[in-house]
Formats: sequence, C-alpha cells, structure tokens
Amino acid sequence: MKNIILIGFMGVGKGSVAREMVKQADIVAIDTDDIIESMENRTIKKIFATDGEKYFRDIEAKVAKWLEKSVKNTLISTGGGFYKVKNLKKIGTVVFLDSPFDNIYERIINHPKAQSKLKKRPLFQDVDKARELFNQRHPLYKEIADVTISVTDKDVETIVKEILKKVKL
Repeated sequence: MKNIILIGFMGVGKGSVAREMVKQADIVAIDTDDIIESMENRTIKKIFATDGEKYFRDIEAKVAKWLEKSVKNTLISTGGGFYKVKNLKKIGTVVFLDSPFDNIYERIINHPKAQSKLKKRPLFQDVDKARELFNQRHPLYKEIADVTISVTDKDVETIVKEILKKVKL
C-alpha cells in the first residue's frame, strides 16, 4: 500500500481527520509540521518569525525527500503549503480536504481553543490575507489531488469513511 497524503488549507481539519483515520483503519499517521518542529526544536510560528517562509519551505522540501525514501504505508497529514513540494506524487496518493474559506474560518473561531488555533497559524493572523492565500491555493490543491473530499457540514467519521472508500485501503 502506498502512503495517503492529506492536503488542504490550514484549519480544514487534516489533523482531526488523521486522528480519526488511525481509529478506523490499520494505519500509522504522521504530521509534517510535527516533524519540522521536532527537527528545528521550535514551533512553526517561531520558524516563520525568525527565519521566514522561504526557510520553512526549504525544510518542508527536506521532509518531503525523507518521506519519499523512508516512509511507507502511512497517513501523512501536511501543512497548508506542503502541496508545493516537487515530489508530492511520488510520496503517495494525494487527498485534498476541500471546504470554502468561510467554513474553515468559522470552524477555527468556533473551536473551544480558538485563540491557540489562530495563534499557531502564522499565515492566518490577517483574515483578508488568509482569504487571498486560500483563493490562490484552492485551484492548485484541486489540480494536484488524486482524490478530492468535500468536508463541509460533515463529521470527521463520515469524511474518513469517504476517504477509505475512494482510496480503497
């Protein structure tokens, strides 16, 4: 079995879907942002603040190369910009979790830990800029995806069942 890679805009629910998928399927899950934070021994927010987005994207590229060479039969949850890595399709089947920007934003601000959710997403600090970024990325997510799953108004269990059906685990 190949890897399954979850892509989508920040806050769409990739982490939640990954945690549920581990429960429903016999699969191990890893998160690219967690790997980067471990490698750097600092948060994504601090990486962006100290070294900038280009530095962060360079680390993502290193992680992508490692994933391609070393990781098999794994669910990989990614950061919102990970879809740009050049070897994405070589890593596994790309599943795009799709939702309109307003639904993602509502999901974040209505979360019990809304402040910490917003705080850990450096590119979400300005809502207008985040919307603009979403509008730039959305067609690119669709283009690179092998499978697109609409997550709007669905619970996480339903989303996972759809992924498992379409990816045929």
